[in-house]
Amino acid sequence: MSFFKKFSKNIGIDLGTANTLVCTSEGGIILREPSVVAVNRDSGDVLAVGEEARAMIGRTPNHIIATRPLRDGVIADFRHAEMMLRYFMEKATGKGTFRPLSKPRIAVGIPSGITEVERRAVREAAENAGAGEVYLIEEPMAAAIGAGLAVADPIGSMVVDIGGGTTEVAVTSLSGIVISESVRVAGDELNESIISYMKKVYNLAVGETTAEMVKIKLGSAFKTDDASDQDQIEVRGLNLLNGLPRTVLISRPEVREAMSEPLQAIVDSVKRTLERIPPELAADVYDRGIVLAGGGALLQGLDEMIAHETEVPVHIADDPLSCVVLGTGRVLVDKSLRRVLDLAGEPAFAS
Repeated sequence: MSFFKKFSKNIGIDLGTANTLVCTSEGGIILREPSVVAVNRDSGDVLAVGEEARAMIGRTPNHIIATRPLRDGVIADFRHAEMMLRYFMEKATGKGTFRPLSKPRIAVGIPSGITEVERRAVREAAENAGAGEVYLIEEPMAAAIGAGLAVADPIGSMVVDIGGGTTEVAVTSLSGIVISESVRVAGDELNESIISYMKKVYNLAVGETTAEMVKIKLGSAFKTDDASDQDQIEVRGLNLLNGLPRTVLISRPEVREAMSEPLQAIVDSVKRTLERIPPELAADVYDRGIVLAGGGALLQGLDEMIAHETEVPVHIADDPLSCVVLGTGRVLVDKSLRRVLDLAGEPAFAS
């Protein structure tokens, strides 16, 4: 390790569409906040970031905009993404500004299907936010590492990382991704399907926050318990017929029906990947099963739905929400994982 490395921190970042997580080699996961920024339209000043900014969505006056800088796993608003990343990095390191000798080394999880332009946008945003060395690691590989899979061994491991903007399906072996598929269908699309269903069936307009609440409380992918199908919750929104507030009751089977199309798209991506696995690795995957990571892994019955459709055992990672960030943090300090970044086309570790 060089003299200058002694003054910098290693930071792993899961820069997600819905949430951003940050971890360090010393403190583990030290930050978990929504990927939202609230900005003054007139001055451009950042008013709030993270949890505080998310509370403002749909509730701001005209001169304030609460926005999510990432869409479908990639940066949609470069300036706001840079502001958000700087805020999170400063909060993680406890510093207002980064001095040249103390700029952190960071590894950022990125979707496997993004373009070179999108990769460059992530790298530049991190560098402008104060990072020293920036390493990019594909999210399914980071998720596999964070889930404790033996990615460096000559064994096929399959991981499905269902985030807010993308679903990443990959098979790893010998520190690399053998085959992968990235589809921009994930948690956000599940929310949008609920919004569309409420509009179509009940003529009720609801926002993203309400749809997310419905998904968490009543969402399910596979009917497993007749008793739970009796669950209902009240949903408040705007009546599209007369423009007045209205409350309706919605049941678990309705929510499952509303989300059926995007859920089937996720399952289809898993099936397509299974069909492309080389025979030797296919035997490993069928023996060891598929590991689910990301927030979508917590959706009731999704593991059973995938297992039913693919006839392959499915397991949920111990901490699915944290797999990617733990993987990004680990690659910076674990010498046995150097090859993961080398194969990803990133600069090798400095000695």
